[in-house]
Amino acid sequence: MSVPGSGQTPATPAHPSSPHQPGDPAAGRRGPRLDDSRLFGDPVSGRRGPGLDDSRPFGAHVRMSWWRPLVVLLVPPVVMLLLQILLYQVVGVIEGSDDPMSATFTPLKLLAVNLSVGISGVVAILLLARLAKVPWRRLISSPRAFDVRRLVRYLLGAALLVVAGIGVVALVAPESPGWVAFGVSGTTILMLVITLLSTPIQSVGEELMFRAAALPAAASWVRAVRPALAVGLVVSSLAFALAHGSSDPWLFGYYTFIGVATGLMAIISRGIEAPAAFHIANNVLFSSVNTLMADGEGYTIDRSTDTGDAALLILAAVNVAMVALVWARERRTRRTTWNGARDDEVRTP
Repeated sequence: MSVPGSGQTPATPAHPSSPHQPGDPAAGRRGPRLDDSRLFGDPVSGRRGPGLDDSRPFGAHVRMSWWRPLVVLLVPPVVMLLLQILLYQVVGVIEGSDDPMSATFTPLKLLAVNLSVGISGVVAILLLARLAKVPWRRLISSPRAFDVRRLVRYLLGAALLVVAGIGVVALVAPESPGWVAFGVSGTTILMLVITLLSTPIQSVGEELMFRAAALPAAASWVRAVRPALAVGLVVSSLAFALAHGSSDPWLFGYYTFIGVATGLMAIISRGIEAPAAFHIANNVLFSSVNTLMADGEGYTIDRSTDTGDAALLILAAVNVAMVALVWARERRTRRTTWNGARDDEVRTP
């Protein structure tokens, strides 16, 4: 097996405007309707997005005609593939390689992959914003504003969980990831630098492409909220797995599971900070370990048939633990907000 290097409908958020929260039983008042037109715009520009529906949870909050999601689902992966092929050819010329499309990573090939995915993620979010006529900020978090502190907190939690997962794999199935031996060379150092600098771009790019764009785009096909979220999760997760190009049933199933888990994280937390944090921690840490365990050479990610095995269940458990962490943290945040604490994360008119 080659270890990949590369989340329930949330409660309605409160919108504080006084010492008592809207809808607070203690205040004896009802809060404003969540489909109030004031909530449909971008808090920075003040524009209203006609394709937004804040009465629906994140992931099912975009509305558009049936053919537009197909464009969002198909165009960014094609852009990613074409960019990767082009950049691989450029790298091949620079490195003088006879096989620029080989599965073994060199520092420049790793950089090419990460940049192609990052660019494609930006294309996906801008494309959906254009087709649905919504502010792009509302596609990465809604109805609350994007929260950097939330991202950092989830990044720390995700890092601990991923490290634990790597440790269990190393103890239980050390042969499964395809590690060769520990070794440090000039190639190793350069690979680690590129991993730390560009892999977060790749991880965020995948979250923009599949959780911020594909999930709400596919969900817009269905009106009822829960079926819409289910459709969005299934379609975006399968698209995520297909984009990884694995013919192995274990690996394809694992990538699909990652898509579902990170989709649930986005829905529960009303934004992509949690899934992006998990994706960054997972990919940076696994890529770093793969680099250090390649005996000073570039490592290979083999996703062909018979390369996955049951050890992937350990990594799946890490995904489940992260979903549980996000659920617990978001539930605690909402309870605190309901009890009268200020919630700076929520957009107000």
